[in-house]
Amino acid sequence: MLSAKEVAYEVTKALDEKKGQDIKLLKIDKVSSLADYFLICTGTSNTHVKTLCDYAEFTLDRLGEPMLGREGHRGNAWELLDYGSVVVHVFTEEAREFYSLERLWADAEQVDLREIVTEE
Repeated sequence: MLSAKEVAYEVTKALDEKKGQDIKLLKIDKVSSLADYFLICTGTSNTHVKTLCDYAEFTLDRLGEPMLGREGHRGNAWELLDYGSVVVHVFTEEAREFYSLERLWADAEQVDLREIVTEE
């Protein structure tokens, strides 16, 4: 069983491998009981959003991490993967701007991903 941090890092790497953009990891455990981490990522199209989510799910499934739920909104403009301690949000650019989760969770600690995510 992976720790919440390990799950967050593994799914971050998976999204990065599939060219997810502007990946942000927020540590929300001190400001919410919903989860320990929110991972936010942008896909270039609705198809890319689905591909990113499919690959994240495949990666964590391979590592034995059970998903609690997966929801899609507005024709894949936003997909959510719930792993309990880690919730993954993948948006199209428009949906990400509209929902503005980083602003809503401004009190959360932003995790430095430079060691994990390859620079563009």
